[in-house]
Amino acid sequence: MTFNLQKSIEILQKTPETLRTLLHDLSDDWLFHNEGKNTWSPYDIIGHLIHGEKTDWIVRAKIILSDKEDKTFESFDRFAQEQASNGKSIQELLVEFTKFRQYNLEILAQLKITENDLLKKGIHPELGEVNLQQLLATWTVHDLGHIAQIARVMAKQYTTEVGPWKAYLGILKK
Repeated sequence: MTFNLQKSIEILQKTPETLRTLLHDLSDDWLFHNEGKNTWSPYDIIGHLIHGEKTDWIVRAKIILSDKEDKTFESFDRFAQEQASNGKSIQELLVEFTKFRQYNLEILAQLKITENDLLKKGIHPELGEVNLQQLLATWTVHDLGHIAQIARVMAKQYTTEVGPWKAYLGILKK
């Protein structure tokens, strides 16, 4: 599919409700288990998404669209949620994520992005030159990737419990 801002917004709008529906009122066994050392639990992933809403997508879009000469992005701390989420319940995190996402989508609408704007460029600290279309497409895919990751992490909690059906459950093989 060719990038289309409205199609991306369809996904970006649904992500908070999708995650709330999936994770609200689940037991800690579902929320805090991960896939092993150096992996994230569903709880960690929600914190990561919140951090992205605060420091990544819209912040970088504004840099790209600005008149500033230096359009270099700040590095993104992929582990900032470890401190920022500490002591918060999953319900608090889901509400926080929803509020930040709604706010960011309002800002996105206010930017009135044109086809020409989508070609404007910024500088990613690791990837180099990127354009606004790539950033917005990545925001969309990032959401979908973390939704899939949450489902995979949760499914793996029953890896041994499914017995021989594991052979038919591709999600347990990733």
